[in-house]
Amino acid sequence: MRLLSISLGKAGPLFGLNHPDYSSVASAINKKPVSTLSQATPVEIKSLGVVGDEQADLSVHGGLEKAIYVYPIEHYAFWNELLSRETKQIVNLPIGSMGENFTIEGLLEDEIFVGDKMSIGELEFTVVKLREPCFKFNAKMKYKGAAKAMLQSGKSGWYLRVNKPGILAAGAKIDLTPGQRITSIASQNKALFQRGNQKDLWD
Repeated sequence: MRLLSISLGKAGPLFGLNHPDYSSVASAINKKPVSTLSQATPVEIKSLGVVGDEQADLSVHGGLEKAIYVYPIEHYAFWNELLSRETKQIVNLPIGSMGENFTIEGLLEDEIFVGDKMSIGELEFTVVKLREPCFKFNAKMKYKGAAKAMLQSGKSGWYLRVNKPGILAAGAKIDLTPGQRITSIASQNKALFQRGNQKDLWD
């Protein structure tokens, strides 16, 4: 398990799907890598996340409990195939496209539980919860079914709390220390999707 990339983004106008309400909506979902395997630039991580990163709506992203958003690289093939089919264009998403801060490999949602500890390099984190996608994700992907697809597929990623801040670079090894292991990110994801179906949120 290792960290492949660290990404950050600035809040700005949300562009994507042609929707009358989007012109006035701000988002920082457009993240760009600042540390990669090919250029492992050291990046400072503080209690509120990657230094230089922004969140447009702190009620749903950011803060101490959602300081870092993690996404597995293994899911990118799914999104490239889905979006290429649905948009009728060849899609090859670059790292950071999910709006994640940390792109990782070797660890998926059914293997990680709320309360688990992740040590990355010399830094330490706690797994808090899954990512709940919204209309901004649909806009970013230019596909109105993206949020539903994220939860239906179980490929949500998860948020971390920063326990031990410091300097981090891509390529760092990830070690996992299990917590009580009661609720996995995968089971959280499944429950959220089922609630969405019951409330007809996906229709």
